Amino acid sequence: MNEKELDGLKFIDLFAGIGAFHLALEKRGAECVYASEWDKHAQKTYYDNFNLIPDGDITKIDENTVPEHDILCAGFPCQAFSISGNQSGFEDARGTLFFDVARIVNKKKPKLILMENVRNFIKHDNGKTIKVVEQTLYELGYDFYYTLLNSSDFGLPQSRARVYMVAIRKDLGVTDFKFPLGSKKDVCLNDILLDDEDTQKFIIQREDIFLNKDLILEIDKNKLFFSKPKRVGTINKGGQGERIYSEWGHAVTLSAYGGGPGSKTGCYLINGKIRKLAPRECARIQGFDDNFLITVSDSQAWKQFGNSIPVKVLDEIVNEIILNKTLIDSLRENEYVKF
Repeated sequence: MNEKELDGLKFIDLFAGIGAFHLALEKRGAECVYASEWDKHAQKTYYDNFNLIPDGDITKIDENTVPEHDILCAGFPCQAFSISGNQSGFEDARGTLFFDVARIVNKKKPKLILMENVRNFIKHDNGKTIKVVEQTLYELGYDFYYTLLNSSDFGLPQSRARVYMVAIRKDLGVTDFKFPLGSKKDVCLNDILLDDEDTQKFIIQREDIFLNKDLILEIDKNKLFFSKPKRVGTINKGGQGERIYSEWGHAVTLSAYGGGPGSKTGCYLINGKIRKLAPRECARIQGFDDNFLITVSDSQAWKQFGNSIPVKVLDEIVNEIILNKTLIDSLRENEYVKF
């Protein structure tokens, strides 16, 4: 398959973070013509990797100044909407960050919209939140599709379930969109680890570490493999950031926040030592290859990868877009797309 199927297509990257959407689309030939991200540390990482400085606060961006584009990407935050009663769409979105996505969509009318949010987004505010998103986009002329996907099913050793959304402009004539199913590839945390000499500073040494030695012995003896996180011990009382997991399972969900000795990454028993994951290991379990530059502090890197989107999941969604002949043909038919 030609790896540049999206040559000539333009996209914008809103709530861009460190550029997961950018990576997934650029590798297939699409060009990023605009990005927005308010966090200055994430802006630095984005610039260092893509030579593009994202604009700041999206609420202050004039939608008229946003360049024309075929695809709009947005990993906007989850917020409750103020349901107005008779209204259930565009008007209800006002006052939220999704409204800033909607006003750009309203002005620029991209053909395709790709979005991501936390797993709770489907149930948030008793289902009203995603309903407002769907109704808003419907009012603006789009069909809306969404599903829940876990990065564990896409060859990444991290349990990270997220809601992925695709909106397609109605006039394109696309009557359905199928999300990828993933594949149960055998992969575990041990597959992506750095050498011990590169992770010494992440070792946790405390007196209140408790390990299930019988379970650890059984895992080692029988060479057991787990396709989800496998807990083998605790630190202190086993609260947030105090649970210890096996390197022969998957990592827990990376987080931008959270406390405890394993804050943001979780704690793992690796080669007989208890430690956090290094930023490069966090990059790997999010699907960023080793060419991706990490030029911020460890603390900022942990936060950035905890906020990011698994690139391999996006890769597969982009692949489904390419395989949808009606959709890909329509994307290529645009007066500002040059071939």
